[in-house]
Amino acid sequence: MIRAALSLALVLIAAAPARAETVVAGVSLDEIGITARFDGTEVLIYGAVRREEPEPDGPPLHVIVTLEGPAGSVTIRRKEKIAGIWVNTEEVGVSATPTYYSVASTGPLGEILDPAEDVRQRISVPLAVRAFSGPLEVEDARPFTEALLRIRMAEGQYTLSEGSVALIEGTLFRADFQLPANLVEGDYKMRIYLLRGGQVIDSHRSALPVRKIGLERTLFLMSRENAYAYGLMSLVLAVVAGWAASAAFRLMRR
Repeated sequence: MIRAALSLALVLIAAAPARAETVVAGVSLDEIGITARFDGTEVLIYGAVRREEPEPDGPPLHVIVTLEGPAGSVTIRRKEKIAGIWVNTEEVGVSATPTYYSVASTGPLGEILDPAEDVRQRISVPLAVRAFSGPLEVEDARPFTEALLRIRMAEGQYTLSEGSVALIEGTLFRADFQLPANLVEGDYKMRIYLLRGGQVIDSHRSALPVRKIGLERTLFLMSRENAYAYGLMSLVLAVVAGWAASAAFRLMRR
């Protein structure tokens, strides 16, 4: 599989437009289908660097690959124990933060990516969290965003894999992503950056669709497009399940 992927990357090089150093890339899957048995999957993003001239002298080449899920709003709440009861005391809203975000690179981000470039491109995990929604009602919002990052990294929704991108002879590269089971349906954005001296010299963007398929998609669409029929079907199933459980219980008592 890897050999075929690298061969395809070389073919993509020949078809790319002429520039100093450009990136051409592909992905091992055209689409990810979510079913009731979906427990995560692995995605391979691969590519190559196209050059019209020999590799320039100076800082070494580095590659950063990111995979970003659909954005959604989230409210972060602080809990405090008052009179022996845990209650929400303060909250901060984030208008748009990725439901999934993973970064893979050829080296530590602090060494290969200039901080100002990171701010412009929003590459690192902390900068993936978008602006706050509405006026802040707390003096310092950093503990709230740090808590959000900590929770989502513990759940595998946000990941950082420094040094995991394999760069072969400064031309071919590959990055492996292990996607969790709790993926949100939507288009996942793939971004690839070529860097020299901490600056982005070229980038590539594409999308990886993630969709519910089979019975799961049928039920999902029904709940959105025909709520009455979906509710009626749920009620009938609940009645049938209750009747079946009751009948089974009566048979066990005999």
